[in-house]
Amino acid sequence: MQLDKHEIKQAITSGKTALGIEFGSTRIKAVLIGENHTPLASGSHEWENRYENGIWTYSLEDIWTGLQECFRNLRADVLEKYSVPLTTVGAIGFSAMMHGYMAFDRNENLLVPFRTWRNTMTAEAAETLTRLFQFNIPQRWSIAHLYQAILNKEPHVPDICHLTTLAGYVHWKLTGQKVLGVGDASGMFPIDSQTLEYDRQKLDLFNGLLARENIPWKIQELLPKVLVAGEPAGVLTPEGAKLLDPSGELQAGIPLCPPEGDAGTGMVATNSVAERTGNVSAGTSVFAMIVLEKALSKVYPEIDIVTTPTGKPVAMVHSNNCTSDLNAWIHLFQEAIQGLGVEVSEAQLYETLYRKALSGDADAGGLLAYNYVSGEHITHFEEGRPLFVRTPESRFNLANFMRVHLFSALGALKIGMDILFEQERVRLDQLLGHGGFFKTREVGQRMMAAAVNVPVSVMETAGEGGAWGIALLAAYMLRKSSQESLEKYLSEKVFAGEKVSTIAPDPADVAGFAQFMKRYKDGLVIERAAVDGLK
Repeated sequence: MQLDKHEIKQAITSGKTALGIEFGSTRIKAVLIGENHTPLASGSHEWENRYENGIWTYSLEDIWTGLQECFRNLRADVLEKYSVPLTTVGAIGFSAMMHGYMAFDRNENLLVPFRTWRNTMTAEAAETLTRLFQFNIPQRWSIAHLYQAILNKEPHVPDICHLTTLAGYVHWKLTGQKVLGVGDASGMFPIDSQTLEYDRQKLDLFNGLLARENIPWKIQELLPKVLVAGEPAGVLTPEGAKLLDPSGELQAGIPLCPPEGDAGTGMVATNSVAERTGNVSAGTSVFAMIVLEKALSKVYPEIDIVTTPTGKPVAMVHSNNCTSDLNAWIHLFQEAIQGLGVEVSEAQLYETLYRKALSGDADAGGLLAYNYVSGEHITHFEEGRPLFVRTPESRFNLANFMRVHLFSALGALKIGMDILFEQERVRLDQLLGHGGFFKTREVGQRMMAAAVNVPVSVMETAGEGGAWGIALLAAYMLRKSSQESLEKYLSEKVFAGEKVSTIAPDPADVAGFAQFMKRYKDGLVIERAAVDGLK
């Protein structure tokens, strides 16, 4: 249902809208949606993390000036498009990069600079906690940062009264509520998907560590209260309204939904919150989020376990490298073309070369490539060396060259996915793809379908991103009927008329990818030699 301009103006002035704001790693984005869940206006602000004293961080000033600028740009967009001021909305939601470390004392002072997910300084803590919990605790998780600070005997530790994430911090300052959506909370400390709370047994185990270190608090005293999608999470206070909108035009009293992490909003924005669904984001890096029917049987260092915004367990397979090396080769081809005095747009070149891969041999002609611009934890490489390798018998042509680089972009991910499919017998009905890898119609989908052997779909709205996803969670809290699940709300009210393109796996492609993967695994010794020998 399309709204006309008069209806939109009425919706904006009467607050029949929902606002989502997400703090990404390079951009803060706001999206205002109407009653039909489509974006009405947006605003954004570019920002960048700083590397200071060995820590990747954003200052508190960066957070607030960035948020205010983002909201100011949204207000300007509303005024320009609809000639009405933005003074209220129906509901607001905040989301942000997950994990990291924001520790506050009893006077609400930040004790040490915000340590983002990007910091890899918690190896000892992560390994100890993974062993203790029998549950994979990656280095970027908040509990790993906290325990590493304890191991390092950092002087601020006894003074901690509250620990939260970036989304939790912003929400707290705007509402006074120390709460967190379950998906974001699942990147701080393990969640029990039965109770929808922090895992009680693991809390007790961690408190045992604290007692040995003579720490004066218990871990549950520090962590935010866990809420699930649809639950109210406080309202915008007068101080919060002034903090978000220093002009004073925005009214207080607006309800807020639980703050969420970027993984959860990505699931919502791709309608991948039900069991046996998943989404894969493929660009500079690639990660897949698979909603599980039951917990995994054991711990795998290659797989993180988080939750959907309703608390269902999700297996996350993350690979550091995806399209960077492929992009570098395409830029090389662009140089060659320009050297001949021919002008071809970058979009046309990508389209042409990607499509060329479709005519290659199923197994990429015996070619081999590693796209490791950086290290790759799934295959245990602390550094990377991009490589292209062939034998004299390999069928070396452009179609196979492009195909092997598209295959390589998914190689490490495939190893993690095989743990789920082959060892854990995880079932997946559909995988939804988004990101630059899927931009050329059909090509990325076919390669991904060959890799995971399930249908791969792409939606028209998948590009709307996490700010839209958290706006949908705000709308769900505002408008859901009493027993309406998030899965039902999204399927019936948001995505019912969505245009989706689905490609089923081709058996020949699947067999060809399997041949490539045997070569890929056997050839890891070549990558190891390159890392050791090429400094």
